[in-house]
Amino acid sequence: MKQISPEFKLISDWITPNSRVLDLGCGDGTLLEHLIDTYSITGYGMELDPKKNVQAIQKDINVIQSDLNNHDLAEYFDENSFDFVIMTQALQVVSRPDELLDDMLAIGKQCIITFPNFGHWRMRLQLLTNGRMPETDTLPYRWYDTPNIHMCTFNDFEDLCEEKGLEVVARTVVNAQHRSTMGMRIAPNLLGEVALYQVQKKS
Repeated sequence: MKQISPEFKLISDWITPNSRVLDLGCGDGTLLEHLIDTYSITGYGMELDPKKNVQAIQKDINVIQSDLNNHDLAEYFDENSFDFVIMTQALQVVSRPDELLDDMLAIGKQCIITFPNFGHWRMRLQLLTNGRMPETDTLPYRWYDTPNIHMCTFNDFEDLCEEKGLEVVARTVVNAQHRSTMGMRIAPNLLGEVALYQVQKKS
C-alpha cells in the first residue's frame, strides 16, 4: 500500500466505505487514490494547478480544473451529491471561507476541513515579543508573500460554525508533525498547531 501523509491518514479514518467524496484542492489526487483503493469510495476532485490536474488524471481520478474563489460548487454538482466534501489546508487561502463552507454543505452531507491555528502560543509569543507577523513550521510565509488571506484560530472557526447552525461531529488537534498530546486536548486553541474538523448541518 502506498504511503500517505499523517494528515491524510487522520482524514481517512473519518471516511466510510463506499461513500461519495469530493476533494477540493485535491492536488495530484493522492488522497482520493488512497480512499478509492482502501475504502472503495466514488471520488471527484477539484484543483486549480493544471500540472497537478494531469497527475490526478494519470491516477484515474475524476478531476475538474477550477478556482474555488471564482466558481459556485452548485455549478458542477447537485444538492447532496456527496457524503463527504474535503478541503485540506485551504480554508485560509480562499477569499470567502464562510460562503465556501455554505457551498460545501449544500452539495455534501458532511465536510472535513483542516487548517493551521493562528492562535497557537508560538504565534502569540512572536507577536508579543517581536511585534511582527509570526512565522512557524505550519505557517512559514512572510507577511508579504503568504497565500493565507484569512488567518483564524480554532475558536474563530467554531464560532463561525455556531453562527451557521453547524454541528462539529469530530475534531482532532495536532502539532506540525500531526501528533496529539494531552495538553492539546485540554487547551487546543493555545497548544494545537493544526486542526481537523468534521462538520455537518444541525438536525
